[in-house]
Amino acid sequence: MGTFATIDEARTYFKGDRFATTNGMIIDELSDGKAVCSMTIRDNHRNAHGGVMGGAIFTLADFAFAVASNNDRANTTGLHSAIEYLSGAKGTRLIAEAVCVKSGRTTSVYEVTVTDDTGRKIALFIGTGFTV
Repeated sequence: MGTFATIDEARTYFKGDRFATTNGMIIDELSDGKAVCSMTIRDNHRNAHGGVMGGAIFTLADFAFAVASNNDRANTTGLHSAIEYLSGAKGTRLIAEAVCVKSGRTTSVYEVTVTDDTGRKIALFIGTGFTV
């Protein structure tokens, strides 16, 4: 494993990401170059139309990016990110899987796929990290 000796150590560390954790985002899996995070969709995640708000989806993807990149290299911060929303969520849970696609000396790039628990692809996120 990387920066964190165990997944519980990572969970303890990322309790400091209060916005994500207050909104129910959790770390489900962690390994070198990969993290899986999820959240149960709650009423406070919904927009005026009843769909899951884009900001909630973005935050989950960004959280998975942060977990994966900081496990691979401590003190990695987001340099740039972009998201493409593909579909509305139909399930009750969102899952974000972050995978490292480039690991350089000071920068790294992660692709995050967000799906719902029915298997529907909800969003694609690309995050570039900079190791401080």
